[in-house]
Amino acid sequence: MATYAFRAIDAAGAHARGEVDADSKQSVTEQLRQRGLIVLDIADKSKSREFNIALFQRVKASELTIMTRQLSTMISSGLSILRTLYVLEDQTENKKLKEALVAVRKDVEAGLPLSDSLARHPKIFGPLYVSMVRAGETGGMLEVALLRVADQLESDDDLRRKVKSAMVYPAVVLGFSLIVLVALIVFIVPVFAGVFKEFGGELPSITKFTLFLSATMTNFWFVWLGGAIGGFVGFQKWRKSRWGRPQWDRFRLRIPFKIGDIVQKVSLARWSRTLSALTAAGVPILESIEITGKTAGNTLVERAMDDVLDSVKRGGTISGPLQSIPVFPVMVTQMLGVGEESGNLDGMLSKVADFYDSEVEAAVKALTSILEPVMIVLVGAIVGFIVISMYMPMFKVYDTIG
Repeated sequence: MATYAFRAIDAAGAHARGEVDADSKQSVTEQLRQRGLIVLDIADKSKSREFNIALFQRVKASELTIMTRQLSTMISSGLSILRTLYVLEDQTENKKLKEALVAVRKDVEAGLPLSDSLARHPKIFGPLYVSMVRAGETGGMLEVALLRVADQLESDDDLRRKVKSAMVYPAVVLGFSLIVLVALIVFIVPVFAGVFKEFGGELPSITKFTLFLSATMTNFWFVWLGGAIGGFVGFQKWRKSRWGRPQWDRFRLRIPFKIGDIVQKVSLARWSRTLSALTAAGVPILESIEITGKTAGNTLVERAMDDVLDSVKRGGTISGPLQSIPVFPVMVTQMLGVGEESGNLDGMLSKVADFYDSEVEAAVKALTSILEPVMIVLVGAIVGFIVISMYMPMFKVYDTIG
């Protein structure tokens, strides 16, 4: 069986194109006729032997948001889901997203619901996306559910951009500091090492340490490089492991200079907005709580959602179990309690999300102002350490001469 690309028109004269898996071109023609299409062209889809850059391509949140809004607009305009997917295939430039849409369209043609077709691509369409689409299909409000999905994706992306923008400055300064440190140790310190040999005598401990670093980094640079790469890979594996991830999440909440504060507020904003979007879309509360825990991005919040799930199953409240968890401030649990009593849970959660969005923005600005002097002190300390370690033996010689 091979893959064929086709161009065709329907009875209304609208153009259609796509791909079909079949044994021959004749079989493709027969399939298209059964769908009411008139074939214009059929061609073998060539299998490129070249390096496939799409393997490393990812679907950006902005691309998925735009696609979701287009899907909602076309469905609300009266187009069928199948016709809408054909249009999106033609308009989508991201190859990975386009391949996923092709596969989704084929599944829909085979009779699967849109939500089940999307669920087959979890790396692009997460559980939040699929659940809200399924709720929209069940309630007959698919276009409204898609708009809510797009709003959620947009809010999450905006939150990530705020945090990343705050991290750019310290990352650049830290990288520059490391480059300065390596340059001083590799190129400047060896010059002083030759001078110290002529002096003779016992060198200060700080100077010995700096000379040792210089010698190892110059002669055994491959060991340092391998250690740096191994350390980075090991850290990433530990951070994503079942036992390492909770430790990393707890540590992030305790980082000074308001970084831990930002991590907490980002988690709360994402958590409240996700739960609000799911409940507003009509997703069952137990499923909403479970999905919110999985997409929270913090194991402490995820475990809290397990306690909430048990409480709701026993007929309890959502706010009750959260009162004893430090990640959730008193204001959050009180507003949740009011929302549950008034029957306006999604509205209260939306207000909590808006509040923490603004709090994140303010905290990011405060972080930038705090980190600037800290980074300056760090660079000064690095340069000062090297300078002092190199000049201490000279001061010792001068004292001896004097």
